[in-house]
Amino acid sequence: MRTLRTGSRGPAVQLLQLALNRAEGAALITDGLFGPATREAVRRFQRRENLSADGVAGPETHRALQPWVLGYRTHRVERGDSWWALARRYGSTVEAIALANPALQPENLPVGARLILPLAFPVVLTGIDWFSTLTAICIRGLTARYPFLASGQIGRSVMGKPLWSLRLGQGENRVLYNGEHHANEWITTPLLLRFAEELAAAAAAGEALEGHSAAEILDYASITLIPTVNPDGMDLVTGELQEGERYEQARQIAGRYPRFPFPSGWKANIRGVDLNLQYPALWEKARENKFAQGIISPAPADFVGTAPLTEPEALAMRDATRRLDPALTLALHSQGEVIYWEFQGYQPPESRQIARAFAQVSGYAQETVPDASGYAGYKDWFLQETRRPGFTLEVGQGVNPLPIGDFEGIYRKLRPILVLAALVT
Repeated sequence: MRTLRTGSRGPAVQLLQLALNRAEGAALITDGLFGPATREAVRRFQRRENLSADGVAGPETHRALQPWVLGYRTHRVERGDSWWALARRYGSTVEAIALANPALQPENLPVGARLILPLAFPVVLTGIDWFSTLTAICIRGLTARYPFLASGQIGRSVMGKPLWSLRLGQGENRVLYNGEHHANEWITTPLLLRFAEELAAAAAAGEALEGHSAAEILDYASITLIPTVNPDGMDLVTGELQEGERYEQARQIAGRYPRFPFPSGWKANIRGVDLNLQYPALWEKARENKFAQGIISPAPADFVGTAPLTEPEALAMRDATRRLDPALTLALHSQGEVIYWEFQGYQPPESRQIARAFAQVSGYAQETVPDASGYAGYKDWFLQETRRPGFTLEVGQGVNPLPIGDFEGIYRKLRPILVLAALVT
Protein backbone atom coordinates (compact mmCIF):
# COMPACT_ATOMS: atom_id res chain seq x y z
CA MET A 1 0.00 0.00 0.00
CA ARG A 2 1.27 3.45 -0.89
CA THR A 3 1.79 6.12 1.77
CA LEU A 4 -1.31 8.33 2.07
CA ARG A 5 -1.40 11.89 3.39
CA THR A 6 -3.37 15.11 3.10
CA GLY A 7 -4.19 15.62 -0.58
CA SER A 8 -4.01 11.92 -1.51
CA ARG A 9 -6.96 10.57 -3.43
CA GLY A 10 -8.26 7.41 -5.01
CA PRO A 11 -9.55 3.99 -3.96
CA ALA A 12 -6.66 3.38 -1.53
CA VAL A 13 -7.89 6.40 0.43
CA GLN A 14 -11.42 4.95 0.35
CA LEU A 15 -10.04 1.73 1.83
CA LEU A 16 -8.18 3.69 4.51
CA GLN A 17 -11.35 5.57 5.41
CA LEU A 18 -13.35 2.36 5.64
CA ALA A 19 -10.70 0.72 7.84
CA LEU A 20 -10.67 3.75 10.17
CA ASN A 21 -14.45 3.64 10.41
CA ARG A 22 -14.23 0.01 11.49
CA ALA A 23 -11.30 0.46 13.85
CA GLU A 24 -12.13 3.86 15.31
CA GLY A 25 -15.84 4.39 14.69
CA ALA A 26 -14.64 7.40 12.72
CA ALA A 27 -17.82 7.92 10.62
CA LEU A 28 -15.77 9.14 7.66
CA ILE A 29 -17.36 9.50 4.25
CA THR A 30 -15.52 7.03 2.00
CA ASP A 31 -15.05 9.58 -0.78
CA GLY A 32 -11.40 8.81 -1.55
CA LEU A 33 -10.24 12.33 -0.61
CA PHE A 34 -7.70 12.60 2.21
CA GLY A 35 -8.77 15.78 3.96
CA PRO A 36 -8.69 17.14 7.53
CA ALA A 37 -11.24 14.66 8.91
CA THR A 38 -9.30 11.69 7.57
CA ARG A 39 -6.02 13.12 8.92
CA GLU A 40 -7.51 13.51 12.39
CA ALA A 41 -8.92 9.97 12.31
CA VAL A 42 -5.48 8.66 11.34
CA ARG A 43 -3.93 10.58 14.26
CA ARG A 44 -6.44 9.17 16.75
CA PHE A 45 -5.75 5.67 15.54
CA GLN A 46 -1.98 6.20 15.65
CA ARG A 47 -2.16 7.44 19.25
CA ARG A 48 -4.24 4.42 20.23
CA GLU A 49 -1.67 2.11 18.65
CA ASN A 50 1.31 3.98 20.18
CA LEU A 51 2.54 5.10 16.76
CA SER A 52 3.91 8.49 15.81
CA ALA A 53 0.73 10.58 15.47
CA ASP A 54 1.71 12.47 12.32
CA GLY A 55 -1.56 11.93 10.45
CA VAL A 56 0.25 10.17 7.59
CA ALA A 57 -0.75 6.60 6.75
CA GLY A 58 2.59 4.96 6.06
CA PRO A 59 3.73 1.33 6.37
CA GLU A 60 3.36 1.09 10.18
CA THR A 61 -0.15 2.57 10.13
CA HIS A 62 -1.23 0.31 7.26
CA ARG A 63 0.17 -2.68 9.16
CA ALA A 64 -1.75 -1.75 12.30
CA LEU A 65 -4.96 -1.33 10.27
CA GLN A 66 -4.63 -4.70 8.54
CA PRO A 67 -7.20 -6.56 10.68
CA TRP A 68 -9.90 -4.06 9.68
CA VAL A 69 -9.05 -4.58 6.03
CA LEU A 70 -8.45 -8.35 5.92
CA GLY A 71 -11.40 -9.22 8.12
CA TYR A 72 -9.41 -11.13 10.72
CA ARG A 73 -6.68 -10.68 13.28
CA THR A 74 -4.12 -13.10 14.66
CA HIS A 75 -3.56 -13.99 18.30
CA ARG A 76 -0.88 -16.00 20.08
CA VAL A 77 -2.50 -18.31 22.60
CA GLU A 78 -1.79 -17.41 26.21
CA ARG A 79 -2.35 -19.51 29.29
CA GLY A 80 -6.02 -19.46 30.22
CA ASP A 81 -7.32 -18.47 26.77
CA SER A 82 -10.51 -20.06 25.51
CA TRP A 83 -12.33 -19.70 22.20
CA TRP A 84 -15.38 -18.31 24.00
CA ALA A 85 -13.34 -15.62 25.78
CA LEU A 86 -11.44 -14.71 22.61
CA ALA A 87 -14.66 -14.50 20.61
CA ARG A 88 -16.13 -12.15 23.17
CA ARG A 89 -12.95 -10.07 23.36
CA TYR A 90 -12.57 -9.57 19.61
CA GLY A 91 -16.19 -9.55 18.46
CA SER A 92 -15.95 -12.92 16.75
CA THR A 93 -17.85 -16.18 17.28
CA VAL A 94 -16.75 -19.59 18.48
CA GLU A 95 -18.04 -21.09 15.22
CA ALA A 96 -15.98 -18.69 13.08
CA ILE A 97 -12.84 -19.34 15.13
CA ALA A 98 -13.32 -23.10 14.90
CA LEU A 99 -13.77 -22.90 11.12
CA ALA A 100 -10.63 -20.78 10.63
CA ASN A 101 -8.48 -23.00 12.87
CA PRO A 102 -9.37 -26.60 11.98
CA ALA A 103 -6.11 -28.05 13.32
CA LEU A 104 -6.68 -26.80 16.90
CA GLN A 105 -8.92 -28.27 19.59
CA PRO A 106 -10.74 -25.78 21.84
CA GLU A 107 -10.22 -27.86 24.97
CA ASN A 108 -6.46 -28.10 24.41
CA LEU A 109 -5.08 -24.83 23.06
CA PRO A 110 -1.25 -24.96 23.06
CA VAL A 111 0.33 -21.83 24.51
CA GLY A 112 2.00 -19.85 21.72
CA ALA A 113 -0.13 -21.30 18.93
CA ARG A 114 -1.24 -18.81 16.28
CA LEU A 115 -5.00 -18.34 16.04
CA ILE A 116 -6.98 -16.71 13.23
CA LEU A 117 -9.81 -14.63 14.73
CA PRO A 118 -12.41 -13.60 12.10
CA LEU A 119 -14.00 -10.21 12.73
CA ALA A 120 -17.66 -9.28 12.49
CA PHE A 121 -17.84 -7.97 8.93
CA PRO A 122 -17.56 -9.47 5.43
CA VAL A 123 -14.18 -9.78 3.75
CA VAL A 124 -15.26 -8.67 0.27
CA LEU A 125 -15.74 -4.92 0.05
CA THR A 126 -18.62 -3.78 -2.14
CA GLY A 127 -19.06 -0.15 -1.09
CA ILE A 128 -15.87 1.41 -2.48
CA ASP A 129 -14.15 1.56 -5.86
CA TRP A 130 -11.86 -1.37 -6.54
CA PHE A 131 -8.13 -1.55 -7.17
CA SER A 132 -5.84 -4.49 -7.81
CA THR A 133 -4.45 -4.71 -4.27
CA LEU A 134 -7.98 -5.38 -3.03
CA THR A 135 -8.07 -8.63 -4.98
CA ALA A 136 -5.04 -9.88 -3.04
CA ILE A 137 -6.47 -8.59 0.25
CA CYS A 138 -9.81 -10.32 -0.25
CA ILE A 139 -8.28 -13.62 -1.34
CA ARG A 140 -6.01 -13.55 1.71
CA GLY A 141 -8.95 -12.80 3.98
CA LEU A 142 -11.18 -15.46 2.44
CA THR A 143 -8.59 -18.24 2.62
CA ALA A 144 -7.87 -17.36 6.25
CA ARG A 145 -11.54 -17.54 7.23
CA TYR A 146 -12.29 -20.55 5.05
CA PRO A 147 -9.20 -22.80 4.91
CA PHE A 148 -10.96 -25.16 2.50
CA LEU A 149 -10.45 -22.53 -0.23
CA ALA A 150 -7.21 -22.56 -2.24
CA SER A 151 -5.49 -19.55 -3.79
CA GLY A 152 -2.80 -19.30 -6.44
CA GLN A 153 -1.36 -17.19 -9.24
CA ILE A 154 -1.65 -17.93 -12.96
CA GLY A 155 0.90 -15.33 -14.03
CA ARG A 156 1.67 -11.62 -13.87
CA SER A 157 0.57 -8.50 -15.68
CA VAL A 158 2.69 -6.15 -17.78
CA MET A 159 3.56 -4.23 -14.59
CA GLY A 160 4.29 -7.43 -12.67
CA LYS A 161 1.09 -7.58 -10.63
CA PRO A 162 -0.14 -11.08 -9.72
CA LEU A 163 -3.04 -12.61 -11.61
CA TRP A 164 -4.79 -14.35 -8.73
CA SER A 165 -6.91 -17.48 -8.76
CA LEU A 166 -9.22 -18.85 -6.09
CA ARG A 167 -10.63 -22.38 -6.04
CA LEU A 168 -13.77 -23.51 -4.23
CA GLY A 169 -14.73 -27.17 -3.98
CA GLN A 170 -13.12 -30.50 -4.79
CA GLY A 171 -15.71 -31.96 -7.15
CA GLU A 172 -14.98 -33.55 -10.50
CA ASN A 173 -17.00 -30.97 -12.44
CA ARG A 174 -14.38 -28.30 -13.11
CA VAL A 175 -15.63 -24.86 -14.12
CA LEU A 176 -13.77 -21.59 -14.62
CA TYR A 177 -15.14 -18.06 -14.10
CA ASN A 178 -13.11 -14.97 -14.97
CA GLY A 179 -13.63 -11.23 -14.67
CA GLU A 180 -12.18 -7.87 -15.72
CA HIS A 181 -10.58 -8.59 -19.07
CA HIS A 182 -11.56 -4.96 -19.67
CA ALA A 183 -10.22 -2.31 -17.30
CA ASN A 184 -13.36 -0.20 -17.00
CA GLU A 185 -15.45 -3.30 -16.30
CA TRP A 186 -13.77 -3.71 -12.90
CA ILE A 187 -17.08 -4.26 -11.11
CA THR A 188 -16.92 -7.88 -12.33
CA THR A 189 -14.07 -8.55 -9.88
CA PRO A 190 -15.97 -7.92 -6.62
CA LEU A 191 -18.99 -9.73 -8.11
CA LEU A 192 -16.97 -12.94 -8.39
CA LEU A 193 -15.35 -12.53 -4.98
CA ARG A 194 -18.69 -11.79 -3.30
CA PHE A 195 -19.98 -15.06 -4.77
CA ALA A 196 -16.96 -16.90 -3.37
CA GLU A 197 -17.58 -15.50 0.09
CA GLU A 198 -21.29 -16.28 0.10
CA LEU A 199 -20.79 -19.81 -1.21
CA ALA A 200 -18.04 -20.56 1.32
CA ALA A 201 -20.04 -19.12 4.21
CA ALA A 202 -23.16 -21.05 3.21
CA ALA A 203 -21.22 -24.30 2.89
CA ALA A 204 -19.65 -23.82 6.32
CA ALA A 205 -23.05 -23.11 7.87
CA GLY A 206 -24.84 -25.99 6.13
CA GLU A 207 -27.06 -23.55 4.23
CA ALA A 208 -28.33 -23.27 0.67
CA LEU A 209 -27.54 -20.78 -2.07
CA GLU A 210 -30.21 -20.20 -4.72
CA GLY A 211 -32.06 -23.26 -3.47
CA HIS A 212 -29.06 -25.59 -3.72
CA SER A 213 -27.06 -26.99 -0.79
CA ALA A 214 -23.79 -25.05 -0.82
CA ALA A 215 -21.90 -28.05 0.57
CA GLU A 216 -23.27 -30.27 -2.19
CA ILE A 217 -22.26 -27.69 -4.82
CA LEU A 218 -18.68 -27.87 -3.54
CA ASP A 219 -18.81 -31.67 -3.45
CA TYR A 220 -19.98 -31.82 -7.06
CA ALA A 221 -17.95 -28.99 -8.58
CA SER A 222 -14.52 -27.41 -8.45
CA ILE A 223 -15.03 -23.71 -9.19
CA THR A 224 -11.93 -21.71 -10.12
CA LEU A 225 -12.20 -17.92 -10.17
CA ILE A 226 -9.73 -15.61 -11.90
CA PRO A 227 -11.30 -12.37 -10.75
CA THR A 228 -8.86 -9.75 -12.11
CA VAL A 229 -7.38 -10.46 -15.54
CA ASN A 230 -6.28 -6.83 -16.12
CA PRO A 231 -5.00 -5.37 -12.82
CA ASP A 232 -2.89 -2.61 -14.39
CA GLY A 233 -5.82 -1.29 -16.39
CA MET A 234 -8.09 -1.49 -13.37
CA ASP A 235 -5.73 0.71 -11.35
CA LEU A 236 -5.58 3.23 -14.17
CA VAL A 237 -9.38 3.50 -14.46
CA THR A 238 -10.14 3.73 -10.74
CA GLY A 239 -7.36 6.21 -9.99
CA GLU A 240 -4.92 4.07 -8.05
CA LEU A 241 -2.37 4.53 -10.85
CA GLN A 242 -1.99 8.31 -11.00
CA GLU A 243 1.60 8.98 -12.00
CA GLY A 244 4.81 7.45 -13.30
CA GLU A 245 6.07 6.23 -16.65
CA ARG A 246 3.23 3.78 -17.31
CA TYR A 247 0.61 6.40 -16.48
CA GLU A 248 2.20 8.92 -18.83
CA GLN A 249 2.43 6.35 -21.62
CA ALA A 250 -1.24 5.54 -21.20
CA ARG A 251 -2.16 9.22 -21.22
CA GLN A 252 -0.25 9.70 -24.47
CA ILE A 253 -1.98 6.69 -26.02
CA ALA A 254 -5.36 8.11 -25.02
CA GLY A 255 -4.41 11.45 -26.57
CA ARG A 256 -4.22 9.80 -29.98
CA TYR A 257 -7.78 8.47 -29.61
CA PRO A 258 -9.81 11.31 -28.08
CA ARG A 259 -13.09 9.47 -28.73
CA PHE A 260 -12.33 7.49 -25.54
CA PRO A 261 -12.54 9.55 -22.31
CA PHE A 262 -9.46 9.17 -20.14
CA PRO A 263 -9.21 7.23 -17.95
CA SER A 264 -12.86 6.11 -17.66
CA GLY A 265 -13.00 4.85 -21.26
CA TRP A 266 -9.90 2.68 -20.91
CA LYS A 267 -10.58 -1.02 -21.59
CA ALA A 268 -7.13 -2.19 -22.65
CA ASN A 269 -4.17 -3.41 -20.65
CA ILE A 270 -1.57 -0.82 -19.70
CA ARG A 271 0.17 -1.18 -23.10
CA GLY A 272 -3.02 -0.27 -24.95
CA VAL A 273 -3.92 -3.78 -26.14
CA ASP A 274 -7.50 -5.01 -25.71
CA LEU A 275 -7.09 -8.33 -23.91
CA ASN A 276 -10.42 -9.68 -25.15
CA LEU A 277 -9.18 -9.32 -28.72
CA GLN A 278 -5.97 -11.27 -28.07
CA TYR A 279 -7.04 -14.87 -28.53
CA PRO A 280 -6.35 -17.01 -31.62
CA ALA A 281 -9.97 -17.36 -32.71
CA LEU A 282 -10.24 -15.62 -36.09
CA TRP A 283 -7.94 -12.93 -34.74
CA GLU A 284 -7.25 -11.73 -38.28
CA LYS A 285 -10.96 -11.00 -38.73
CA ALA A 286 -10.98 -8.98 -35.50
CA ARG A 287 -7.96 -7.02 -36.76
CA GLU A 288 -9.73 -6.31 -40.05
CA ASN A 289 -12.83 -5.06 -38.23
CA LYS A 290 -10.95 -2.84 -35.79
CA PHE A 291 -8.60 -1.43 -38.42
CA ALA A 292 -11.69 -0.49 -40.44
CA GLN A 293 -12.87 1.44 -37.36
CA GLY A 294 -9.57 3.32 -37.25
CA ILE A 295 -7.98 1.46 -34.31
CA ILE A 296 -4.58 0.72 -35.83
CA SER A 297 -2.19 1.25 -32.89
CA PRO A 298 -2.21 0.93 -29.10
CA ALA A 299 -5.44 2.51 -27.89
CA PRO A 300 -7.64 2.76 -24.81
CA ALA A 301 -9.88 0.09 -26.40
CA ASP A 302 -10.20 -2.20 -29.42
CA PHE A 303 -6.56 -2.53 -30.47
CA VAL A 304 -5.96 -6.21 -31.20
CA GLY A 305 -2.18 -6.11 -30.77
CA THR A 306 0.43 -7.10 -33.33
CA ALA A 307 -0.42 -10.81 -33.08
CA PRO A 308 -2.50 -13.12 -30.89
CA LEU A 309 -1.30 -13.70 -27.33
CA THR A 310 1.39 -11.03 -27.28
CA GLU A 311 0.20 -9.81 -23.87
CA PRO A 312 1.14 -11.66 -20.67
CA GLU A 313 -2.39 -11.48 -19.24
CA ALA A 314 -4.00 -13.19 -22.24
CA LEU A 315 -1.21 -15.75 -22.46
CA ALA A 316 -1.63 -16.57 -18.76
CA MET A 317 -5.39 -17.02 -19.25
CA ARG A 318 -4.84 -19.41 -22.14
CA ASP A 319 -2.30 -21.47 -20.22
CA ALA A 320 -4.39 -21.55 -17.04
CA THR A 321 -7.45 -22.66 -18.99
CA ARG A 322 -5.54 -25.47 -20.62
CA ARG A 323 -4.14 -26.63 -17.27
CA LEU A 324 -7.55 -26.61 -15.62
CA ASP A 325 -9.34 -28.16 -18.61
CA PRO A 326 -12.78 -26.97 -17.45
CA ALA A 327 -16.10 -28.40 -18.58
CA LEU A 328 -17.57 -24.87 -18.78
CA THR A 329 -16.37 -21.29 -18.57
CA LEU A 330 -17.95 -17.93 -17.85
CA ALA A 331 -16.33 -14.61 -18.81
CA LEU A 332 -17.85 -11.62 -17.01
CA HIS A 333 -18.04 -8.28 -18.78
CA SER A 334 -20.27 -5.22 -18.51
CA GLN A 335 -22.82 -4.02 -19.54
CA GLY A 336 -26.18 -4.93 -21.15
CA GLU A 337 -27.62 -7.93 -19.24
CA VAL A 338 -26.88 -10.18 -22.20
CA ILE A 339 -25.65 -13.76 -22.60
CA TYR A 340 -23.41 -14.59 -25.57
CA TRP A 341 -23.07 -18.31 -26.05
CA GLU A 342 -21.90 -19.17 -29.58
CA PHE A 343 -19.00 -18.67 -31.98
CA GLN A 344 -18.90 -19.74 -35.61
CA GLY A 345 -20.66 -23.04 -34.93
CA TYR A 346 -17.99 -24.28 -32.49
CA GLN A 347 -20.39 -24.37 -29.54
CA PRO A 348 -21.74 -27.80 -28.50
CA PRO A 349 -25.49 -28.43 -28.89
CA GLU A 350 -26.16 -28.03 -25.16
CA SER A 351 -24.86 -24.44 -25.14
CA ARG A 352 -28.15 -23.02 -26.39
CA GLN A 353 -30.10 -24.90 -23.72
CA ILE A 354 -27.72 -23.79 -20.96
CA ALA A 355 -27.89 -20.17 -22.14
CA ARG A 356 -31.69 -20.40 -22.06
CA ALA A 357 -31.54 -21.70 -18.47
CA PHE A 358 -29.23 -18.81 -17.52
CA ALA A 359 -31.66 -16.36 -19.09
CA GLN A 360 -34.59 -17.82 -17.21
CA VAL A 361 -32.96 -17.51 -13.77
CA SER A 362 -31.50 -14.04 -14.36
CA GLY A 363 -33.75 -12.14 -16.75
CA TYR A 364 -30.80 -11.68 -19.11
CA ALA A 365 -31.29 -11.93 -22.88
CA GLN A 366 -29.64 -14.47 -25.20
CA GLU A 367 -28.01 -12.73 -28.15
CA THR A 368 -25.55 -13.22 -30.99
CA VAL A 369 -22.40 -11.09 -30.90
CA PRO A 370 -22.51 -8.32 -33.54
CA ASP A 371 -20.00 -8.95 -36.32
CA ALA A 372 -18.14 -5.70 -35.67
CA SER A 373 -17.53 -6.71 -32.04
CA GLY A 374 -16.94 -10.41 -32.53
CA TYR A 375 -13.88 -12.62 -32.91
CA ALA A 376 -10.67 -13.15 -30.91
CA GLY A 377 -12.39 -13.07 -27.50
CA TYR A 378 -11.69 -15.45 -24.65
CA LYS A 379 -15.09 -17.14 -24.99
CA ASP A 380 -14.56 -17.49 -28.74
CA TRP A 381 -11.20 -19.17 -28.24
CA PHE A 382 -12.55 -21.49 -25.54
CA LEU A 383 -15.37 -22.69 -27.79
CA GLN A 384 -13.03 -23.17 -30.73
CA GLU A 385 -10.39 -24.98 -28.66
CA THR A 386 -12.57 -27.24 -26.49
CA ARG A 387 -16.03 -27.48 -28.13
CA ARG A 388 -17.39 -27.15 -24.59
CA PRO A 389 -19.92 -24.61 -23.29
CA GLY A 390 -18.48 -21.14 -22.88
CA PHE A 391 -20.36 -17.92 -22.20
CA THR A 392 -19.79 -14.19 -22.03
CA LEU A 393 -22.07 -12.48 -19.49
CA GLU A 394 -22.57 -8.74 -19.89
CA VAL A 395 -23.68 -7.69 -16.41
CA GLY A 396 -25.55 -4.55 -15.40
CA GLN A 397 -26.95 -1.64 -17.36
CA GLY A 398 -25.56 1.82 -18.06
CA VAL A 399 -22.22 3.32 -19.05
CA ASN A 400 -18.89 1.75 -18.08
CA PRO A 401 -17.42 1.89 -15.55
CA LEU A 402 -20.65 0.98 -13.78
CA PRO A 403 -20.87 2.67 -10.36
CA ILE A 404 -20.31 0.55 -7.28
CA GLY A 405 -23.71 1.74 -6.09
CA ASP A 406 -25.24 -0.60 -8.70
CA PHE A 407 -23.47 -3.61 -7.19
CA GLU A 408 -26.28 -5.18 -5.16
CA GLY A 409 -28.81 -5.10 -7.99
CA ILE A 410 -26.30 -6.55 -10.44
CA TYR A 411 -25.29 -9.28 -8.02
CA ARG A 412 -28.88 -10.37 -7.32
CA LYS A 413 -29.41 -11.08 -11.01
CA LEU A 414 -26.01 -12.66 -11.57
CA ARG A 415 -25.81 -15.02 -8.59
CA PRO A 416 -28.30 -17.59 -9.93
CA ILE A 417 -26.17 -17.98 -13.06
CA LEU A 418 -22.98 -18.45 -11.03
CA VAL A 419 -24.64 -21.23 -9.02
CA LEU A 420 -26.27 -22.91 -12.01
CA ALA A 421 -23.08 -22.86 -14.10
CA ALA A 422 -21.37 -25.13 -11.56
CA LEU A 423 -24.16 -27.70 -11.82
CA VAL A 424 -25.29 -27.91 -15.46
CA THR A 425 -22.38 -29.91 -16.89
